[in-house]
Amino acid sequence: MLVNIIVNLLQTKFSLNVASLFLHKIISMSQFYKLTIKSINKVTDQSVAVSFEIPENLKENFSFKAGQYVTLKKEINGEEIRRDYSICSSKNSGELTVAVKAVEGGTFSIYANEKLQPGDTIEVASPNGRFVFEANKEKTRTVAAFAAGSGITPILSIAKTLLEDEPFSNFILMYGNKSLEDAMFFNQIVELQAFYGNRFHAHFIYSQTREEDALFGRIEKGTVNLIVKNKYKDVSIDSFYLCGPEQMIHTVKDVLVENSIKEKQIFFELFTVPTETETTPDSELPSGQTKVKVLVDDEEFEFEMSQEHSILEATLKQDIDAPYSCQGGICSSCIARLTEGEAKMRQNNICLLYTSPSPRDRG
Repeated sequence: MLVNIIVNLLQTKFSLNVASLFLHKIISMSQFYKLTIKSINKVTDQSVAVSFEIPENLKENFSFKAGQYVTLKKEINGEEIRRDYSICSSKNSGELTVAVKAVEGGTFSIYANEKLQPGDTIEVASPNGRFVFEANKEKTRTVAAFAAGSGITPILSIAKTLLEDEPFSNFILMYGNKSLEDAMFFNQIVELQAFYGNRFHAHFIYSQTREEDALFGRIEKGTVNLIVKNKYKDVSIDSFYLCGPEQMIHTVKDVLVENSIKEKQIFFELFTVPTETETTPDSELPSGQTKVKVLVDDEEFEFEMSQEHSILEATLKQDIDAPYSCQGGICSSCIARLTEGEAKMRQNNICLLYTSPSPRDRG
């Protein structure tokens, strides 16, 4: 194995007095570029689609795979805020567009919905993420997706890319929301149905309102069985993409496995920090000071930190430009390699999400 242990900096605390840490920092992830906002369009009452102008000299830096995300950085009220947002445009569109849904108490999401204007500039990192779909025009296959709420954003990019790049392939979508008014990109999805006919099948489900030609309820066991055991029981589905809240992800995944779908066919991404995770109790965490050696972009730093802080927290306090994004311990931007000593995880979401360890924090 190439590394001794993979740790998430935000969720790690030292248990030895001396440790050495190598920050696995990919240059394209850590470097931000100032981009001008080309357009902002209302998607729902609580969400907007933000498109960026990409200068010719940066087009290669912002080439992306369907399903990836970008990190946006903005100073708001004197505080630097970083947030990840999935790209919702297709790979071939020539556009870089993300959708931002306002979250109650969310600093950046509310700012984007209420304050951002075309012509404003914002710092954007190159696309990243492993929740990806790569098209192959020689293939004939059916791909299915289950999305809830703003989880539609990477799924929309994946669906468009498949439909454009694989002329003999089909896409099945189950999309859940509270109501029709909350359904992001509803009109786009309907337009895709009309344009691609029998190649694109979209099913809508609402938990708080009853709508024509839509199911009532949530994406749960019965919904998944409706797709795999009823409507498409005679269809061989090549892969499944899941994006939304944690409970939905686990429910859909478990039901698919019950239906003999292999785990390697299932790809998923969370859009919220888990509310209940296996964490290390504070009483078991070490106290005192730890000497730390950190290597970032071939530059070495050595300092002493409180064991009550995470490695990332302590590193940032030293004004070291360590890679990070969500600071919620689940997006994996701050993954590092432990080369000496011992570390403890506050919670192990990287292992939990090994198929696609890049959930989004939407605030």
